[in-house]
Amino acid sequence: MITEPPEHRHGRYLRCKTPMGWVGAIFMALTFFATGENVARADTVKQGLSAVVVMYHRFGEDAYPSTNVRLEQLDAHIKELSREKYRVLPLEEIVAALHSGRPLPDRAIGITVDDAFLSVYREAWPRFREAGLPFTVFVATDSVDRGVRGYMNWDQIREMRDAGVSIGHHTASHLHMAAASIDTNRQEILSASDRFRKMTGTTPALFAYPYGENSLAVQNLVKQSGFAAAFGQHSGAIGGGQDLFYLPRFALNESYGSLERLTLIANALPLPVSDVTPVEHLVTAPNPPLLGFTVAPDVSRLGRLSCFTSQEGRVRQEFLGRRVEIRPKTPFPPGRTRVNCTLPTADGRWHWYGRQFYRVK
Repeated sequence: MITEPPEHRHGRYLRCKTPMGWVGAIFMALTFFATGENVARADTVKQGLSAVVVMYHRFGEDAYPSTNVRLEQLDAHIKELSREKYRVLPLEEIVAALHSGRPLPDRAIGITVDDAFLSVYREAWPRFREAGLPFTVFVATDSVDRGVRGYMNWDQIREMRDAGVSIGHHTASHLHMAAASIDTNRQEILSASDRFRKMTGTTPALFAYPYGENSLAVQNLVKQSGFAAAFGQHSGAIGGGQDLFYLPRFALNESYGSLERLTLIANALPLPVSDVTPVEHLVTAPNPPLLGFTVAPDVSRLGRLSCFTSQEGRVRQEFLGRRVEIRPKTPFPPGRTRVNCTLPTADGRWHWYGRQFYRVK
């Protein structure tokens, strides 16, 4: 009998030297809020305001295992997501439902791909197209403009766009936004938006933070820039009432792209929480941060909640009624740290909650 998701049974994250940084984004679970200012009630989950978004990067590029999925893995994912129990929807449709409060079908799924690698065009797109599965590609424009080897060009991006593939905004240079100044970040957004308008005729409505790195200042800038929603790289299910400018995505790669894991996350549910502390994703002091949240009263079996960090594995947690306080022992190092919690439901699914923190190097 499974008592916790398999990614937690591995104990710890793996460190990697790729742009993904901690592969923890690929296999630890959960996020629901970036701030404590929004409340997602348990009844919103029951009404169908729930979706799962998955994130890919490369396809069949074995030299980059931490950001790649093997083609046989992708084929298995597509076969699973094509089953009648799932509803793979355009990402814009999921965001529109969250804006309006319109219910989504059970097991609504969104598919995203970051960075516009050439293998998206050569390998993933033909497969998704044949299966009739919509998806979004988040494009960082500088690599495309410069003709960097291994990336798509604008002709290929326009071809995909004209065939119905959604194109998202991923800054110009794919920078570390949480470590950059607001002026730099603003210029990155404006520069990329100008290139999108010139090369595609429109500016994307959806944004994805490079590396999933974020701060409240960055998040506010993205919101003020006119996007409809923004996505991180932290695991979790999306639910009604959530902050639309730090939405979670489950990342997939070779090590954490098994069919078992895909099935697990495709059936995930949000964990409705409020009063999340701290509200800031940027780590200063104290370090480690004093972490906590309050779980909605309709959520049962709260004592089965388990929380983990990317440094320690499972960490100590205290329950004060519906309040959960998480107390890591190890200071968060420079770079990315993820804190994730999972809670099994009575019918074998999982509530997922998590956050990603960033400490400037």
